Amino acid sequence: MQPCLPLSPRRVKHVRASSASSYHILGAVAAPLAESFAWPPPLVVVTRATDRRSTTNPSRRLSSIDAGRFPTFPDSSTDIARTAHIMDSTTIDAWFTIALVSIVVAIATKVARARSSCSTHRRLPPPPVAKGAPLVGVLPAILTNSLQDVICEQYSKLGNVFTLKSFGVKVTFLVGPEVSAHFFHATESEISIADVYKMSVPILGKGVGYDVDIDTRNEQHRFFAETLRPAKLRAHVGPMEYFAKWGQCGTVDLKHEVDNVLLLMASRCLLGREVREHMHEEVSSLLRGLIGGMHIVSMFFPYLPTPGHRRRDRARARLEEIFSGIAGARRSSGDADAYDDMLQALIDSKYKDGRATTDAEVTGLLVALLFAGHHTSSTVATWTAARLLHHAEWLRAVEAEQKRLVTTTTHGEGVTDYDVVQRMDVLHRCVKEALRLHPVTPMILRRARRPFTVRTAGGGEYGVPEGRMDPHVFDPDRFGPGREEDRAGGGLAYTSFGAGKHACMGEGYAYLQIKVILSHLLRNFELELVSPFPATENMISMRPKGEVMVKYKRRQLK
Repeated sequence: MQPCLPLSPRRVKHVRASSASSYHILGAVAAPLAESFAWPPPLVVVTRATDRRSTTNPSRRLSSIDAGRFPTFPDSSTDIARTAHIMDSTTIDAWFTIALVSIVVAIATKVARARSSCSTHRRLPPPPVAKGAPLVGVLPAILTNSLQDVICEQYSKLGNVFTLKSFGVKVTFLVGPEVSAHFFHATESEISIADVYKMSVPILGKGVGYDVDIDTRNEQHRFFAETLRPAKLRAHVGPMEYFAKWGQCGTVDLKHEVDNVLLLMASRCLLGREVREHMHEEVSSLLRGLIGGMHIVSMFFPYLPTPGHRRRDRARARLEEIFSGIAGARRSSGDADAYDDMLQALIDSKYKDGRATTDAEVTGLLVALLFAGHHTSSTVATWTAARLLHHAEWLRAVEAEQKRLVTTTTHGEGVTDYDVVQRMDVLHRCVKEALRLHPVTPMILRRARRPFTVRTAGGGEYGVPEGRMDPHVFDPDRFGPGREEDRAGGGLAYTSFGAGKHACMGEGYAYLQIKVILSHLLRNFELELVSPFPATENMISMRPKGEVMVKYKRRQLK
């Protein structure tokens, strides 16, 4: 669960753009598998540079910033819901920035043009640019519809390589995993993740994550790695006491319930008994405050004094107070052996030079782990449950697998351990397919510190051959024996947990959490989705929008 957000795959093309003065951010848009889409997810380049004439030349040149991915593809079963995608709270924050950006853009553009005039670098034509209103470009369409709708529309009009423009920033989409190897595997000196993820510093704090150099960051990742090994995870699979409070029947907001139970699980294996026994509700509320402070505006203006950012900053300060207090008390007690959780592991961690972690670093690393892991798992578990309740044939298949794999005690309780969870193949494929259709984050960004060249295959044109599977259909069998589309498309075809040098180290832990929760729910309750199938929040994190109301009735496995 690295602080970077997980992705999904598609065909990607690369672009060359010239000029040493150009400012580029590249991104890979997450979507269904490369070999199965109606339209593939692109790499993206955001530029501040002089406008150039559009072309479909397959060879393009990239110069200064590389990026990540914009996940989520609308489901054909939710066309009505898709039209209702609104930016919600982000709309106010987004429009709040327009006045400020408008003032800055004219100056930035003139500076870029002045610098580009001095460049002697040979220029290649840029990709076609989507039409939009003067200055604001496609921003109004994104605010009133959704980012994924705008991308789908422009893909259908302009093909696999196109540019969106707003306030002097150009975002170029390049579609296809077969050309994304450099994006995922280049060194930090070539394609930097830290340059663009400085926006995470207000959440994680100083001295951790993307506020430090890559060597220090790698050491901090090493602190996590030991606790997230499969051997350690076995101890974290236990009975789900949380659901014992549910009655014999009733109606609940599944999104809220899953969020709570995952935080309880995190409290057990990550945060320690102090939080679990005394501060669970407060920490849960504070984490929601952090998540609420992450929206599209935050990607570019993380310190803008919006209401969401103010709530984020207050929540972050209180979390640091809580975790620093616990860490300080544990250090003073000298009884480290009494604790077996991630918090204690971070307190005991030492850098290669022998320096111990500080309380502030422990807090930042815990917040990073919670933010990247808890929120992601909660979102994916909720989407998976909603999908299963929306597709009866797959719900029956998962329930049959649970009856086959999970042994039952004399009291009628299912016994689930780590090895049993690992054998839940049908459930695993359903989780994977839900994640493909509903990627958690809209984009992962990188900065290209050095120019590089990418060439599109077939002259820059890609079509979907006859016989391909519909990428918008929920079909977990695409990951089953005989198809295995995630492998058939190559190592970069399915990137929901990232890829290359920044692949998510917590993938196994995330699948474990999600499958344990869903396994328990489906074995012990008859569930029915009573609210409409959810639309997607148009924010940095693509959570289900609104409540996910589920009617339940307790049952015993037979």
